[in-house]
Amino acid sequence: MKLNDISDNPGSSKSRMRVGRGIGSGKGKTCGRGVKGQKARTGVAIKGFEGGQMPLHRRLPKRGFWNPFGTDYNEINIGRIQEAVEAGKLDPAAAITNEALIQCGLISKPRDGVKILGVGKLEAKLSFEVAAASKSAVAAIEGAGGSIRLLKAAAEAPADAG
Repeated sequence: MKLNDISDNPGSSKSRMRVGRGIGSGKGKTCGRGVKGQKARTGVAIKGFEGGQMPLHRRLPKRGFWNPFGTDYNEINIGRIQEAVEAGKLDPAAAITNEALIQCGLISKPRDGVKILGVGKLEAKLSFEVAAASKSAVAAIEGAGGSIRLLKAAAEAPADAG
C-alpha cells in the first residue's frame, strides 16, 4: 500500500454546493436565499426583528429594580456562629468581625458587612462588631451575656460632597 492509494470510503464526504450556476442546478438565480429584501443580502442579520411587528422583548413588561445605593449584607444566623465556636473555628475571647468570619470560612466575601440573624441558640458569651443585626439576634446575644456594637456602614454616610 502506498500513500497515493489511500482514499475515503465512497460517499463519506459531500462536495460543496455550487450556487448560482443556472436554473437547472436547483440553486441558481437566488441561490437558496428566497427573493428580495434585506435578509437576502450578504452579511445582514437583524436580531429580534419580527417584520415590523413589536418584538417579543419589547412586548413583555419590565420587571424589577436595581438600587445603586442599596446594601448587600452577608446574613448569618447565631446558630451557625455557635457551631463555629464549638468546632474551634472562632475564638470566643476575640471580637467577631467581618474579617474573623471570613477567616473561619463562615462567609466568603466581605460585601457591605455582616448582618446577624436570630435563628438558632447562642450559649457562648461573644462580642460582635458587625454592620447590622435583627432584634431577635440582639436579644439572644445580650441574653447569653455578650455584647454587640453596630458599625456605621459606608452607605449610610452622608453623600454631601459639594
